[in-house]
Amino acid sequence: MTTPVLLAIGAGSIALLLLLIIRWQMHAFVAMMLVSLLVALATAMPIGDIISTLVAGMGGTLGSVAILVALGSMLGRLIEVSGGAAHLAQRFTALLGPTRVPAALTAAALVLAVPVFFDVGFIILVPIVYGFCKAAGVNPIKFGLPVAGIMLAVHVVVPPHPGIVGGAAILKADVGWITLLGLALCLPLAPLAQWMSRRLNQREYPMLATTAEQFKQFGTEGGHEASRKNAPSLGVVLALILVPLALIMVGTTGATLLPKGDALRNLLGFIGAPLFALMVAVGMAMVLIGRSQGWSREQTNNVMESALPPAATVILVTGAGGVFAKVLTASGIGTALSGALTATSLPLILLAFVISLALRAAQGSATVAILTTCGLLADAINGGGYSAVQVALLCVAIGFGGLGLSHVNDSGFWIVTRYLGLSVGDGLRSWTVLTTVLGLAGFGLTWLLWALVA
Repeated sequence: MTTPVLLAIGAGSIALLLLLIIRWQMHAFVAMMLVSLLVALATAMPIGDIISTLVAGMGGTLGSVAILVALGSMLGRLIEVSGGAAHLAQRFTALLGPTRVPAALTAAALVLAVPVFFDVGFIILVPIVYGFCKAAGVNPIKFGLPVAGIMLAVHVVVPPHPGIVGGAAILKADVGWITLLGLALCLPLAPLAQWMSRRLNQREYPMLATTAEQFKQFGTEGGHEASRKNAPSLGVVLALILVPLALIMVGTTGATLLPKGDALRNLLGFIGAPLFALMVAVGMAMVLIGRSQGWSREQTNNVMESALPPAATVILVTGAGGVFAKVLTASGIGTALSGALTATSLPLILLAFVISLALRAAQGSATVAILTTCGLLADAINGGGYSAVQVALLCVAIGFGGLGLSHVNDSGFWIVTRYLGLSVGDGLRSWTVLTTVLGLAGFGLTWLLWALVA
């Protein structure tokens, strides 16, 4: 099938998906599954491969997301119902003042995002964002949008995250330079995320009914305010948040410093796996919070179980996003798009950014966009006689390309929009705009440094 036809099918599939969800109010899960099937048929994918591709897309995404969302939701629910999140929010609001809370949350998110994957870190921080927003009497998007934005920016350009690390290996780039440059470029993006979010939040975004009800009941149990007398202490709440993050940091540090095959590296990798870290945190919460509240084992289990119905929607929609992305990749649409862009005569650093951005828009995964772009340009970069700093800047430019245009084929889009209560249309007006602005700004700063070192 020719490149123009594949590109037309890709553009048409995204347009149809938006129409089904926004105009005709079809459930996002059903719409994405339907469009994925239609794309597979339209691109003449072998009939025997279609179902297996759909299943692989769902399984590949849910394998990394479902357990984390479930455990993260349980942890958040235990902190929430016990009054811990509200207690933490009230203490910090009193300490910092209400005007400084969003900036403090964004700064904390930037630091926490270095060792922790975007989806895991955001899920862990959701109950804290809810608590601060409940204390301030504002919509969760007010504080949650810049937090998610800066976390994703760090995720795409700062090691040890998989896309940028894999890209560095392909381009033979110096990971140390990438780390320094990535962190330095993300620092000015934090206030930009704050400023841009304030601009976007001048418009009021009504919360989805399910999220609105969840937010209304946040910090309550059975319709009554959770007891503040028995609320877990500030130290307990912080420990439940920081312990899993510290475990993950230990794992990523070991993977960076120790050689492959080293027994200690394997042990630290096990301890620092997000799944294990969240299991430890949930176990701690069951003991520490259950005792402070005087809950029986059955009561503790009931609180944890109450977190699963809202999480189920996030899990299913995220999985369907993985199906759509898998079909776009397997059908050859992503390859056709990158090939068409490579044939242009753009400057190398601009071409690197544009290909990565286009692949991100076409198939959804920032990691896949970064790795694919690095593979396409590896020969040109490795044979171009560039310095270590220049190669690192090219790798970072590709990373920022994977930041922008997060939309309906990106699992992160659904995690952010569902937890913040945004409809698809409002998610495109806010989250998609924010990620694109941050990606363009990050690339602009990268290109400026390129001009200085060239």
